[in-house]
Amino acid sequence: MSFVVAQSHFIFGVRTGVRNNLCFFDEQTVVFPSGNSCVCFNTVQRWQRFISGSERSQGMRAMTISSNRRYLAVSDYGERATVTVFDLQHEQGRKRKILSAGDMSVQEFICIAFSPDSKYLIGLTEGPEWMLILWLWEKHKLLATLKTPNTNNPVTQVSFNPYNNTQLCVSGTGVFKLFRYSEGALKQSSVAKVESINFLCHTWMSEHRVIAGTDTGRLLVFESGDLRREISMTSVQGQSARQVEVKKIKDANVDEGPSVPSITAILSYSKGFACSRGPGTVFLFEQTDESGYRKTREIKIPLDAYCSGVTLAEYQQIDTICFSPAEETLAISTNRGQLYSVSLSSVDMNKEDKLHFELLSQSFHSSSITGLSICIRKPLVATCSLDRSVRIWNYETKVLELYKEFQEEAYSVALHPTGLFILVGFSDRLRLMNLLIDDIRTFKEFTVRSCRECAFSNGGHMFAAVNGNIIQIYSVTSFDNILNLKGHNGKVCQIEWSLDDSRVVSCGVDGAVYEWNTQSGKRESESVLKSCSYTGVAFSSDCKTILAVGTDLTLKEIQDCQVLREVPADETAHTALAVSHSGRVVFTGTSSGTVRAIKYPLPIQKEWITYQAHSGPVTKMVITYDDQFLLTVSEDGCLLIWKIIDKEGRGLKSNKHIVHTEEILITKSDLEEKTQHMLEMKMRLEELQMENEYQLRLKDMNYNEKLRELSDNFVQQIGTLKTSQQAMKTEMEKQECENQQNSAELIMKHSKELKDLELSYSQKLIVEHEKYQDLEQKHQRMLEDYEKQLKSAEDRKIQAVEELTKMYEAKLQEKTQLLAQCQEDAEQKISVFKAIIKQAEEDEERKILEIQTNYEKKMKTEKQTNANLKGKNSIMAQKFISLQKRIDDRSADINKLKQERQRLLGLIRSLESDIEDLKRQISGHEKTSQDKLNELKQKTEPLQHDISVKKERISQLEEELIQTDKSNAQLKLTVSELKLKLKTRDKEMCKESQKVKDLETHLQRLKSDLHNCVSFIQEPKTLKDNIQMIYTRYVQQTERVERTNADDTVQKAVRHQCDRQERTVNGLKMRLVKSAEEHEKVYAKIMKENMTLIAEINELRKELHLARTQAKDVKAQLALLKKPKKSQPILEEAAYQDPKQLGVS
Repeated sequence: MSFVVAQSHFIFGVRTGVRNNLCFFDEQTVVFPSGNSCVCFNTVQRWQRFISGSERSQGMRAMTISSNRRYLAVSDYGERATVTVFDLQHEQGRKRKILSAGDMSVQEFICIAFSPDSKYLIGLTEGPEWMLILWLWEKHKLLATLKTPNTNNPVTQVSFNPYNNTQLCVSGTGVFKLFRYSEGALKQSSVAKVESINFLCHTWMSEHRVIAGTDTGRLLVFESGDLRREISMTSVQGQSARQVEVKKIKDANVDEGPSVPSITAILSYSKGFACSRGPGTVFLFEQTDESGYRKTREIKIPLDAYCSGVTLAEYQQIDTICFSPAEETLAISTNRGQLYSVSLSSVDMNKEDKLHFELLSQSFHSSSITGLSICIRKPLVATCSLDRSVRIWNYETKVLELYKEFQEEAYSVALHPTGLFILVGFSDRLRLMNLLIDDIRTFKEFTVRSCRECAFSNGGHMFAAVNGNIIQIYSVTSFDNILNLKGHNGKVCQIEWSLDDSRVVSCGVDGAVYEWNTQSGKRESESVLKSCSYTGVAFSSDCKTILAVGTDLTLKEIQDCQVLREVPADETAHTALAVSHSGRVVFTGTSSGTVRAIKYPLPIQKEWITYQAHSGPVTKMVITYDDQFLLTVSEDGCLLIWKIIDKEGRGLKSNKHIVHTEEILITKSDLEEKTQHMLEMKMRLEELQMENEYQLRLKDMNYNEKLRELSDNFVQQIGTLKTSQQAMKTEMEKQECENQQNSAELIMKHSKELKDLELSYSQKLIVEHEKYQDLEQKHQRMLEDYEKQLKSAEDRKIQAVEELTKMYEAKLQEKTQLLAQCQEDAEQKISVFKAIIKQAEEDEERKILEIQTNYEKKMKTEKQTNANLKGKNSIMAQKFISLQKRIDDRSADINKLKQERQRLLGLIRSLESDIEDLKRQISGHEKTSQDKLNELKQKTEPLQHDISVKKERISQLEEELIQTDKSNAQLKLTVSELKLKLKTRDKEMCKESQKVKDLETHLQRLKSDLHNCVSFIQEPKTLKDNIQMIYTRYVQQTERVERTNADDTVQKAVRHQCDRQERTVNGLKMRLVKSAEEHEKVYAKIMKENMTLIAEINELRKELHLARTQAKDVKAQLALLKKPKKSQPILEEAAYQDPKQLGVS
């Protein structure tokens, strides 16, 4: 059994957000992006050809067509943006080149353009860098790149000069610049000062003139990059009813259309240019003279006749304008995904009539499509969208049969099997409507709010609607709610009826797939997977199993509450599915917009065919009842029709013979109106026929009279012409006689003049001949004189040459003698120089040997010192660790002493407070006992003794701290010096080990070569050649290297030692300075702390002195004062309480 294949057949919809998303391929074919493809659409024959996009693309961003209409360039955005060039003359739009930004990280190209000769391609990247990239695209060569200096101003458009391959124009917010490509780079040729102007578009009018449109509706003319003038836009006087309606809609908080009539698109053509100004309006301008333009036409998008109120169908922003190659058709695309066109061939003929755009193909959805449904008896497809419209399409004739816009958003749609009724779920309620001949009318409403899913039964006698998490089943005949199917805990995503309408299957976000009995309302089977939220469910062709897809990225086949088969997961999630009625294939839609064809029964492995379909997640998909077409809709607002065929290209054979009916519904009132209208039209026709016959008779009478008059006039004119002809003949005869006489007289005169001329010229010839003979004689004399002079000059020349040869020969002999002497001197000097060189070489060899021996001795001593230093380093490290532990212990002791000091200070303060309390009590009482004062003294004296002991301990600890800091600084210096020495020794050891390794590899190579020579022992010649090769390879090179590099290596070693010693000395000096500075800083800190401690001790002493004086004063007062013994019990109680307070404190 051959595998089933899906082929793109037709698509309804335009992809918005793509720059220049409409262009003409020829007079009848336009190219526009739709879904994830570019579509070539023939407007006359109504066929489409698909150019599929790249698989890894996240979406299109811009497109452009070459000036010869052969190549189409499309930019795709993603992690690495690319520009793909297609050949439109190829049947399937063959890919020519895929261009990228090279090593630069570019995510998207917002604008691209071909050069006039189609050789170069320019791309403009997205911000914040706003970079220009120029390619020689046929050779896949990146020629130049340029970044804009001001990244704050966004750039919107780049274009080539149509008269110059190397000149570019770039415009944006506060940007209008001209660039030229020369010497392998893009160079700026001119800049206009337009910082406060936001340019939205521009077009080239001539080699030096550019017209640009702004967001405030201004048309500015630039000449050679300089702003010259502004084209006046003649505004329409007053406000039309359309503008008033638009204002009403804007007041109703509808986010559509800009408030300022901005110019969003502009394009030049042979007579002038066309530009958009404001919503749904295009102005045509024609050139009046070299620099002037005049507005000639205003073309508008017409009102939508299928709207149920005031909508914004005519209030659309125009994104792209394009002309056909012969400039007979103007086409536009809007921000709501609609295509319009107007014929310009009748513009010149009917200049007084108002022009309106017409739909280029059909009216498309402008937002996400939420519902899709088909019927059995008619080739109709119903779709609903968030753009508040419901549309009925014919998938066989590829025509939009009906559509209507409503006030509420439509979430779901279901066609009755007869194709005469439609069920639509709106945000406020569920409506059952009739599909009339030219309208969709409601005849029953149900109180189901925001119904996301609804479906008619296959018999058409029932329908199911989702109300939250409840599935309600209604009767179509009585409109009663028969059943309520409860069980889902979350939103129900899809429902489907079985072929015999006895069961309904549903799936939801709660991860449940339920199979319901429509007679009893009970669940027959269930499958719950809480980790997965299902998005699509369907019965198999025999209704025995259930197929479901969800967020777990798998396709499951469920039977009797168990998962029978499961297609493994992939990176993209399945969002919808459809099963063929023949049971051979299952189609699934994914979140990336692709469609997959999977064999049925389901495979165990990942086996499917993937097709590029939509630019957004697939929301719904369905297969027609005859298995001929697959219909898919997506969030991108496109309806795609696929043809289901075998791999051999044949359609699938269906067991069912489906007959499509042609009946339509019409209301009685409409029919009566139409019959009445037909009768009126017939009466009008008869009247018009009578009037036309009468007018024809009158015209015949008038024409006959005119013919008679014309015939009489022609007869009179013929008579007059004959008489004039005879007069002309007589005049001609007279003129011929006169001409003959004149010619005879002229011949006589001419013959006489000829004779006179012959006589005069013969005399002149004789005189000239005599002159010629005299000149010849003079010439011969001159030749003889010149020959004599030449002979004398030759003789002189020969004598001079002989004298010169003799003189130069003598000079040559002298020079040869000098050369011989110089050669002898040179030979003597060379011999002396060779002797000097030999002596120098011997001296150098001796020095090298001495240096080598010294260096080896130094190496041995340094190795010994290195080993000793390593031992010392380990000992010093242990000492350092022990010292650090001591320092930590001392710091802990210091902290404890500080805490004790703070505690003692608190005790002193509490004592002071107690003394003050005692003073108050003493002032209040007249007598106190001397015994209590003695007790107080005894308690304070040990405290003072403890304070003095603690102070001495603090001073001792400070001295120990100073000594430990000094020892720590010295230890750090020694450690740093040892580390430096270790590093230098390690480097030298690495170098020596590397040399040893090199020598070992050298030896190994020599051994291997010798081992190879052993095989040639019986062949002396080859053995000799190999040994010579080894000798030349190893012995001579090493000798040469040793000879040439011995001096260099010794000198380098000496220099290296000197440099290393200087560096170590400098490093030690720097470290000494740093350690001295750190020591001074530490000493200063310790001094400051000592000063603060001394100050605190002095303050404590002062406070003690004051306390003692106060105690003496108290004693004196007590001695002077005397009171009766009645106050003694009170004083005793106070004295008894005071020690307790002291103890507590």
